[in-house]
Amino acid sequence: MSQSQMKYLIEVEKGQPAKDGTPSIGPAYRSIFAKDGYPPPIPGLNSCWDVFRMSVEKYPNNPMLGRREIVDGKAGKYVWQTYKQIYDIVIKVGNAIRSCGVEPGAKCGIYGANSSEWIISMEACNAHGLYCVPLYDTLGAGAIEYILCHSEISIAFTEEKKIPELLKTFPNATQHLKTIVSFGKVTSEQREEIEKYGLSVYSWEEFVKLGENKEYDFPEKKKSDICTIMYTSGTTGDPKGVMISNLNIITLIAGVKRVLECVDEKLTSKDVYLSYLPLAHIFDRVIEELFIFHGASIGFWRGDVKLLVEDIGELKPSIFCAVPRVLDRIYGGLTQKISAGGFLKKTLFNFAYSHKLSNLKGGSKTDEASPLSDKLVFSKVKQGLGGNVRLILSGAAPLASHVEAYLRVVTCAHVLQGYGLTESCAGSFVSLPNDMSMLGTVGPPVPNVDVRLESVPEMNYDALSSTPRGEICIRGDTLFSGYYKRDDLTEEVLIGGWFHTGDVGEWQPDGSMKIIDRKKNIFKLSQGEYVAVEHLENIYGGTPGIDSIWVYGNSFESYLVGVVNPNKLALEKWAEENGISGDFNSLCENPKAKEHVLQDLSKIGKEKKLKGFEFLKGVHLDPEPFDMDRDLLTPTYKKKRPQLLKYYQNVIDEMYKNINRK
Repeated sequence: MSQSQMKYLIEVEKGQPAKDGTPSIGPAYRSIFAKDGYPPPIPGLNSCWDVFRMSVEKYPNNPMLGRREIVDGKAGKYVWQTYKQIYDIVIKVGNAIRSCGVEPGAKCGIYGANSSEWIISMEACNAHGLYCVPLYDTLGAGAIEYILCHSEISIAFTEEKKIPELLKTFPNATQHLKTIVSFGKVTSEQREEIEKYGLSVYSWEEFVKLGENKEYDFPEKKKSDICTIMYTSGTTGDPKGVMISNLNIITLIAGVKRVLECVDEKLTSKDVYLSYLPLAHIFDRVIEELFIFHGASIGFWRGDVKLLVEDIGELKPSIFCAVPRVLDRIYGGLTQKISAGGFLKKTLFNFAYSHKLSNLKGGSKTDEASPLSDKLVFSKVKQGLGGNVRLILSGAAPLASHVEAYLRVVTCAHVLQGYGLTESCAGSFVSLPNDMSMLGTVGPPVPNVDVRLESVPEMNYDALSSTPRGEICIRGDTLFSGYYKRDDLTEEVLIGGWFHTGDVGEWQPDGSMKIIDRKKNIFKLSQGEYVAVEHLENIYGGTPGIDSIWVYGNSFESYLVGVVNPNKLALEKWAEENGISGDFNSLCENPKAKEHVLQDLSKIGKEKKLKGFEFLKGVHLDPEPFDMDRDLLTPTYKKKRPQLLKYYQNVIDEMYKNINRK
């Protein structure tokens, strides 16, 4: 691939052929937006505390954090606290933490859904040089106990309704844990139970009061200091504690700021963000840091996904971040509305959609592709998202191309896919506005990292071929400092300054990256063929009639089977057209429906020229989507393969038995 073609990249190091048993390595590239060097550090910005402190000085009266007022049980308008008001509470909370004997460098746990108190506790940690350790809202007591003990948390802030979960970790967690602070109240029974173990416990009001007449100096903070340990919800084994430094976060802020400036989408203090993705994940944490840096406003959702669209309508955010699961739900809701409309409405919509999509593909900018359709047809969708959304950013997992294209047309906003890991401080790649060729990709690298591909010979991925494919490796100041207390695991992935992501990517002709596989998800069938299962799931996942698929095979069988979550609307429509009766659950058990889904999967397999052994021989249709409640997905919606196998073992055995009988 000639470098002149890759308009969004510059080459900074040559590739290397394979030698002495090590695989070949592709050239190292960086973003064209860093052709004169990486964005320089922002003056005065040395730590996450500075991000907040400088904004308080610049924008004291700007609304910072807001939540919906509940009047007579009904949610009303958003009520806001300013940067200065939040700062004053942060100072008190910081003083209260220190008065409990917690010194700089200690670990502070934060457990619960996103809220003002979450951010205030985090900023108090930043002020006093404490390691902020988020405890996943979606992880069970086992993982919470593991993190509390492994990171030696001495003080934990917790959402009121999470106190019972926290108590389940006793007595093990009390070895280090000495203080618990509720974001709300504490019942007398809870107080008694906690104090029985010799711990102190405070309601939020009591704790803020505790810090009122005290004063502690802030310790000096360095860029290299760790500010947070984020435990990643691994698909197997115990969570790993990723150590993120001040430098990682402030480097990322400088890089994202430059990208947005280069594409005329820079953030301002007038921007508004809806906080609903977990703050315990790096994706949301860095986005909120970015908003705080710009003096912008952050409004919190009510914690119910069914009410999310209503919260969006009230808050009217300008930037909306999402994971594909949420965007799939929005897409499903919109397509259902359209198909339920009358013939005229449907025809008008389809005409406007095709017209705008073809203009976008022809190179028109989002707001110029079809202003008339935007006004007459798509304005309702825009209003449904509050009317102000200009950027929709998707991360954490791949977004299906048909969903991305659809949303780019109907929301009248830029829909961008990003890619990064906790270890790379979230955004390492992001697609760019007004460029339809980036559909289905995660765009070029952000301008503060170098990226290269390393060949994976056992999977036939060659980083030096005309279509370069290989494991994505990242280098730069956004990289983590290592896994807490696990140098062995750190050395496995950080080699010579390069972080090995485990994801397989393919450079596109323009310099954007397409994620095509996962290095570890590879197994052998009985005839000795290697199967890259994630690659197949990405291909089969493009079938319009299905929402999700898990592909399974093992070395005792010569073929693959799968469990599919069919699309309810699509399956019901097919049943109606074919005179098959029954509700969604009974349709999923119908052999004809299974045959129909299998044919659709085979069709896409043929289109994508899959090898014979990569075709599925059998499917099980599950009406219930893979979820976290059954421990089938991580909080970032990655499939937990061992758990899926355990859950569906009987189904798998039955499928193999039936197919082998034939």
